[in-house]
Amino acid sequence: MPNLTVLNQEGSSVGDITLSADIFGIEPHKQAMFDAVLLQRASLRQGTHKTKTRTERRGGGRKPWKQKGTGRARHGSIRSPIWRGGGVVFGPTPRSYKLKMNKKVRRLALKSALSFKVLENEMVVLNELTLEAPKTKDMVVILNKLEADKKVLLVVAPTNENALLAARNIASVKIISATQVNVLDLLDAQKVIMTQDAVNHIEEVLS
Repeated sequence: MPNLTVLNQEGSSVGDITLSADIFGIEPHKQAMFDAVLLQRASLRQGTHKTKTRTERRGGGRKPWKQKGTGRARHGSIRSPIWRGGGVVFGPTPRSYKLKMNKKVRRLALKSALSFKVLENEMVVLNELTLEAPKTKDMVVILNKLEADKKVLLVVAPTNENALLAARNIASVKIISATQVNVLDLLDAQKVIMTQDAVNHIEEVLS
């Protein structure tokens, strides 16, 4: 079972925690993680792109000149794709980019991402994260003491409203509740900081 040192907000060790081997100690499944990231990134696409075909362009209902006798090439509409201002051939149209993934594979991908962060020593567990007021400068002080100077993912309990408000304006930090943990955010972060409450919630859901 993986063991991690538990830190307080001052960056000092206050004990150890034994993580669930079934969630934080499995062999990371690379294909499952890749598919999960692909699915998440695809679902972020709006799919509202649209170009007009020759039938949707305004005008062009009259033949620009007669078929024969002018010496020029024959044309039937000024909205033909070969004309300036004409329609677009095979252009993008509104569509959904959403992909599907089995529930078991989703869980495997999330467990793999969590285990990967533990294997790479990129996960830190806090005994608690408490702020008297939702102030960004207080959160910056805590992060500096934890040596979190890279791209950080903060995972806190859903009820920790002050922390959620205090960290949202820091460019290098993304803060989410334990109910929002996902593969893309985990792999994108260079350091993952979780509270013990968040760890307990994740283990309860994924066990």
